[in-house]
Amino acid sequence: MAFVQHLGTGRRKRAVARVFLRDGKGEITVNSRAFEHYFPSEAARAIVRQPLLATETADKFDIWITTAGGGPNGQAGAAKLGIARALIEFNSELRGKLKELGMLTRDARQHERKKYGQKGARKRFQFSKR
Repeated sequence: MAFVQHLGTGRRKRAVARVFLRDGKGEITVNSRAFEHYFPSEAARAIVRQPLLATETADKFDIWITTAGGGPNGQAGAAKLGIARALIEFNSELRGKLKELGMLTRDARQHERKKYGQKGARKRFQFSKR
């Protein structure tokens, strides 16, 4: 029997997540750690589960996620996009539902770099006329 898995890559802010969907019973592992330990906040866990709940496939797959870069919210958003893309690779008929819910759109907002001669990306040092 061949080992079947579906791959999806997601990005958000500076975070990148590679998602592997394998037939199973709904276990999620992130960077070799339990899902609940890696994402302690319920909000981040809810973000990751959104595509699974929308397509009613939460208990069909074991999900293996590797994330790098960014923070917890960026990684959760990257994992969400990766799961959505992997679900489409599994079944292309799910595309319409996921697209309608906006789960296939990459959030392009990035951190703006700090500029030289300034305190931050936009903030300036206080101006003194005299």
